[in-house]
Amino acid sequence: MIPRRPLLIALAAGFLLAAAPPPAAASGGGEQRFIESMAEKAISLLTDTERSRTERMAIFRDILNENFAVEAIGRWVLGRYWTRATPEEKSEYLALFEDLIVVTYVDRFAEYAGEQLELVGSEAVGEADVMVHSLLKRPGDGQQVRVDWRVRAASDGAPYRIYDVIVEGVSMAQTQRSEFGSVISREGRSVAGLLAVLREKTGDLAPAPSANP
Repeated sequence: MIPRRPLLIALAAGFLLAAAPPPAAASGGGEQRFIESMAEKAISLLTDTERSRTERMAIFRDILNENFAVEAIGRWVLGRYWTRATPEEKSEYLALFEDLIVVTYVDRFAEYAGEQLELVGSEAVGEADVMVHSLLKRPGDGQQVRVDWRVRAASDGAPYRIYDVIVEGVSMAQTQRSEFGSVISREGRSVAGLLAVLREKTGDLAPAPSANP
């Protein structure tokens, strides 16, 4: 089972995206087909062991931005501190937020073990969103995890974007918001303190130092 511990919202964009889609043809509404299509693309491109880590990072970032409302999620996660940040801090924060998702979860595709994502229905949530319900099933032992995807029609020409993923009743967006709030409190209640922590965590994306001076 996926452990019930603080997780980044990228868990959905990482390990959960590596769940193989159902073998049957897509069913249900457009939102369900959207989730199935995303899973198909992720499993096809990101579990290829012939690809370098750099290539997988680039592919992962593309899939993330094609399917998730990354900027909107990032702004919501920062909460009240968004309005307190300077324009420069906001710009750097959004870039680091995306980088954090990539650097933290791209390697989870190496852990893929045939998990299958079974869509089990959907329902309207509020005026604009649809919650797509699914089960992440592990092969062999029959264990499963409930995963709900909050989907909204996009305004940029794409059909949909994911705004939250709820794993066993725990919102990944809310969890990340709490984590960032704790970091900000610990780092002097400043966005600058959070940015310093994010820079450190995303250092793995920096180019490797050259062997020649």
